[in-house]
Amino acid sequence: MAGTSEGTVQKVPSRGIWGWMLFDWAAQPFFTVVTTFVFGPYFVARLTEDPVAAQAMWSNMATVSSIVIALLSPVLGSIADQSGPRKPWIACFAAIKIASLTMLWFAAPGSPILLPVTFMILASIAAEFSIVFNDSMMPRLVAPADVGRVSNTAWGLGYLGGMLVLILVVGFLAADPASGKTLLGLPPLFGLDPALGEDARITGPLAALWYLVFILPMFFFTPDAKQGEPLQTAVRSGLRELKATIGDLLDRRRMVLRFLVARMLYQDGVNGLLILGGTFAAGMFGWVTLEIGLFGILLNVVAVFSCLIAGRLDRLFGSKAVVILSLMLLLIATVGIISTGPGFVAFGLIPMPVEDSGGLFGTPAEKAYLGFGLLIGMAFGPVQASSRSYLARSVHPDEAGRYFGIYALSGRATSFMATLSFSLVTYASGSSRLGMAVLIVFLAAGFLLLLKTPYPTRDVAR
Repeated sequence: MAGTSEGTVQKVPSRGIWGWMLFDWAAQPFFTVVTTFVFGPYFVARLTEDPVAAQAMWSNMATVSSIVIALLSPVLGSIADQSGPRKPWIACFAAIKIASLTMLWFAAPGSPILLPVTFMILASIAAEFSIVFNDSMMPRLVAPADVGRVSNTAWGLGYLGGMLVLILVVGFLAADPASGKTLLGLPPLFGLDPALGEDARITGPLAALWYLVFILPMFFFTPDAKQGEPLQTAVRSGLRELKATIGDLLDRRRMVLRFLVARMLYQDGVNGLLILGGTFAAGMFGWVTLEIGLFGILLNVVAVFSCLIAGRLDRLFGSKAVVILSLMLLLIATVGIISTGPGFVAFGLIPMPVEDSGGLFGTPAEKAYLGFGLLIGMAFGPVQASSRSYLARSVHPDEAGRYFGIYALSGRATSFMATLSFSLVTYASGSSRLGMAVLIVFLAAGFLLLLKTPYPTRDVAR
């Protein structure tokens, strides 16, 4: 079997495991407050005067990032297998991510839109490459029986970190442009002016600072792989090993390949929901930073607890069962979201009053949208954490880098198709609702293929 064995796992003190898990805590605010719930909706609804075109531009940004990530992740992972340590790679990409996020502060209304697009592309690429190297450390640190629990706990910590930063933003930094007050009824700290988008622009530097501080325990306490080949030699060896790995996938490890293809499809749908879900709500209901932020907080509260529960389910029933259940919830939620609009649910079969009762989520349709969003919150953490543990149980630590590189490829190889399909359908129809509908295709295809994939993938001897 090509799986890990107890003898190949390092004896790692608990602080080393916690240092590794804190990487997710450090990394998640970028995805929560920048990509999904604050800066992304600001980009669509406030930075420009055309929300439909801006949402398509945001999707194009994700498309470019996904193509670069898909092409280079397996190569970098293979090189890392040969060179050994992962931390230098993480440090390099952390520097790029931190610098790029800091530059988002200058994305003021009326400024050239190319600036935030460029730095979001750089930050997204650097973030995903760092995740490849961090994930590939897991098989050396954690015994196979504990992989699902640790992976889901780390993911839950990530959502908790993202939620805390989001609470900080909506409670103390982001104000309603009309009232000038935050969700807690306070004026924004540091004199931030929502009319100039400063409440949303601050999320870039804030996520950068959070990342810088909380990746340090991983560098200080988590053991790394031993030094391998010199970099120049590792590049040549890594490319050869990647070629051999691809050959193995096509020949002797077809069940691993089937899992990766299934994951490629359903992860595209998950990525689309995370990238576009907040901006979709902003464009449809006119939600401002406060409403988007509170929506994100609620989703993250649900995600934290669902990851903790999923960790136990993963240990009892296996990673596949957790992923299947999560995909079922995501399919229901996505259909629900695209069927909801101002004054209706279920594609108009259930009409609702359009009068706003006042306050946040003031119409019945907005409350229905919130309910479907909570289903996403229940599912999008476990589907990703248990997919990670699924692969970690199926590969040897010495090949973890290139397999997690291919795993990143499987999460990104066609994700540009999801966002590109969204852009094309939105441009052609003028409806972002129809654009969002393409995500169902990716989620359903991955779900059906995974149903036929054995677990665990014990299809080759080592």
